[in-house]
Amino acid sequence: MPKAPRELTPHWFHMLLALTDGNRHGQAIMQAVYEQSSGRVTLWPAMLYRNLDRLIDEGLIVEVKGSAPSAGSPRFFSITAAGRRACQAEAERLASVVKLARAKLLPHRG
Repeated sequence: MPKAPRELTPHWFHMLLALTDGNRHGQAIMQAVYEQSSGRVTLWPAMLYRNLDRLIDEGLIVEVKGSAPSAGSPRFFSITAAGRRACQAEAERLASVVKLARAKLLPHRG
């Protein structure tokens, strides 16, 4: 079983997060990433499919078989158990960074 990266790039994190809601095709992943990042993360088609292929290679997602019956049909993707674990681990890592930043940057009451 491939190992998930220790720390996910923002693109990978958002792509995996988009797939936690269910199977999606590339355009739907691009739209979900844009929306859930409030426009801060944008995926262009070439970048999207290059990263989808890498996520497949890492075992974090799979292409849903039979999702592209003819040329030009959208390809659908699904998150794997390893992908869910990697996404959860990254969310926990980010939460700890936010907690640390809040502790250091917010005024202490006292």
